[in-house]
Amino acid sequence: MELAQVRLLVTDFAACYRFYAEVLGLKPQSGATEGPYEKFSPTTGSAGIALQDRAMMAGILGELGDEASGHRSLVVLRVDDLDAYCEQITSRGAVLLHGPAPMTDRMRVAHLKDPEGNLVELQEWLLLRA
Repeated sequence: MELAQVRLLVTDFAACYRFYAEVLGLKPQSGATEGPYEKFSPTTGSAGIALQDRAMMAGILGELGDEASGHRSLVVLRVDDLDAYCEQITSRGAVLLHGPAPMTDRMRVAHLKDPEGNLVELQEWLLLRA
C-alpha cells in the first residue's frame, strides 16, 4: 500500500488553487485552475496535496452537501528554512496565525489557513541536540 495524496474538499476551488500554487509555491499537476480536481507537489518528496470540488463529491456522497464547519484537516509541509519561507509566502499574501516559533526542542513551526479555513503547519526540523 502507498499513500497517494491527501485530498481537501473545497468550495472555492479557484481561490484554493491560487493559494497552494502561488502563495505556498507547490507545483500543480495539470493547471486545472477551475477544478474540479488538481494535485499539487512540493519540489522534493513523493507526497502530494489534492483539491477536490466539494459539490462534485457531494454528488457521490450526499452527506457532503452540508457546509463544512470546524477544523477537519491539518496539512503539514516541511521546509528547510522556516523564517525565509514565511517571509516569502507572507510577501505573496499569506497571513500567519502563529510563529515561526519552537514547538519542541527538535522542531520549529508556523501556522496559517488556506482560503477554506484548512490549517497548514509549516515545519523546520532541527538537528538533534546532544
